[in-house]
Amino acid sequence: MSLTLERGVPQEERRKSLGGLTDWDAARIFLEVVRCGSFRSAAERLDLSINVVRRRIDDFERQVGATLFTRDVHGTHLTDEGAMVVSAVERMETAAFDLMRASNSVNSTISGEVRVAVTEGLGTFWVAPRLVEFQRSYPNILVDLHCAMRSADVSRHEADVAIHLSQPASLDAKLVRLGRMHLMFFASEAYIAAHGAPKSFADLTRHRMVLQSADQTATKELFESFFPGFSQRDLLAMRTNVSSANYWAVANGAGVGVFPTYTYALGGVVPLDIEFRRPFDIWLSYHPGSGRIPRVRRTIDWLVEAFNPAKFPWFRDEFVHPGEFKAVYMGESLTHLFGGFSTEGR
Repeated sequence: MSLTLERGVPQEERRKSLGGLTDWDAARIFLEVVRCGSFRSAAERLDLSINVVRRRIDDFERQVGATLFTRDVHGTHLTDEGAMVVSAVERMETAAFDLMRASNSVNSTISGEVRVAVTEGLGTFWVAPRLVEFQRSYPNILVDLHCAMRSADVSRHEADVAIHLSQPASLDAKLVRLGRMHLMFFASEAYIAAHGAPKSFADLTRHRMVLQSADQTATKELFESFFPGFSQRDLLAMRTNVSSANYWAVANGAGVGVFPTYTYALGGVVPLDIEFRRPFDIWLSYHPGSGRIPRVRRTIDWLVEAFNPAKFPWFRDEFVHPGEFKAVYMGESLTHLFGGFSTEGR
């Protein structure tokens, strides 16, 4: 059935015609363009080329029979007809996700795939090295671990479970506060031997720095507040978008960097005595429907325990200096726990 949105057609009839929409993939791309505000941003988020996004929107507009966007140098803007389609497609999205969750809930066996989204640093250095524990208990669950600094929206089914460094705003998601991550300055022993150890922010202006740029940690705003009058070009030796590259650069002597306190356990870097503490609460989110699926429920329970501040002092609300870890932590080797590489004997 051809869907039309001709002017003068009563609104109720327009709604009925939208009910025949069957091209969910094009509708999904349409929603992403609306939410991102531009074709380019939507293409990046969907991992598609911008030409594919434009072509699918053109096809969608022809199917609907109306112009849904106006375009200018500032981005895309919904027409009145486009706003009506948004409402209809969002109802389709909700129904599709409900159907998906319902079908998953029917299968009570603890097997299948669970998509876990987590910030890149926590995913690389904390969750991934410890997933072997989970696999021993649930060998039939495939964990699809997506590590990125962009938060995943579980209400839009971007992941079954997501871990964030700021409280998600979604009203449809269940939230669990896992603990707190504390940031401080680190450098390698080789860098300190060559350039000395900075003791203050004033000292840092005479050193080289490595910076991880990430929206969730408001890096740009932090830099400007701590180094007023300086540009990043004045102080930075390197800037990267991921925690792993940031860590390896500092561990190999590129400069001074900011890391969670637990980074000390990875080896290669030592904490600096600069009066700087930056906490970030760690949040877990999931859709209530997904939480009733056995395999997702087991994954959630394991993740909550994996960040248990009572067992792992680096996730406590209060700051614990890395030098105190051995005194307050009674578990297995820290280097092994974090998937680090022992430097003993080297």
